[in-house]
Amino acid sequence: MNKNILIGLVIGLLAGFIVGYFTGTGRSSNQPATIAAAVPMPSPGAAPTGMPSAGGMPMPMPGTPPSASEAQARIFSNTQIVAREPKNLNAWKQLGNDYFDTHQPQKAVDAYAKALELEPNNADILTDQGVMYRELMAYDKAIANFEKSSKLDPKHTQSLFNMGIVYSQDLKQIEKAIKAWERVIAVDPASPQAAQARAAIAAIKSSPKIK
Repeated sequence: MNKNILIGLVIGLLAGFIVGYFTGTGRSSNQPATIAAAVPMPSPGAAPTGMPSAGGMPMPMPGTPPSASEAQARIFSNTQIVAREPKNLNAWKQLGNDYFDTHQPQKAVDAYAKALELEPNNADILTDQGVMYRELMAYDKAIANFEKSSKLDPKHTQSLFNMGIVYSQDLKQIEKAIKAWERVIAVDPASPQAAQARAAIAAIKSSPKIK
């Protein structure tokens, strides 16, 4: 994805996509984050817009995100809980979600890692952690998480859609982005992510810069 040429088109179409409930809903609603493209796409971490969370990426949406004070209160509480109960899966997941919502990507990655030690095959946690990897610009790790998530759950369209965002916006590998989005369409053609994937692919293919 050419951040200057191609991405301009993709960003325009993807702007406003759910980035993963991450800014507003993903984490609080316990749904995996979806990354979206942001208009002047700032850094890869604005969850934004759509990878999600990962992200993660600049993304957000369905749901209402917790207020900063609510999130910080839960972070304080769950930090104490995991100190006493290091195998408390729910506390680690909530910590990851609240760090995600309060834009603390490294802490979110670490909390999700603890949750994955206890539940390694959780596709949603892998996806949310992938969004946070994207915010940290660890694109290869983000892709690895999304790939693993999609293998664990072939119908996990959010992980596949996020993968396309990272390939297109961050790694500038348009062909791989299109393949990821085509997988989204094949897996669940009626899903919101499939509609977004079609729009992104159409924008890229209609560009005179792309053959």
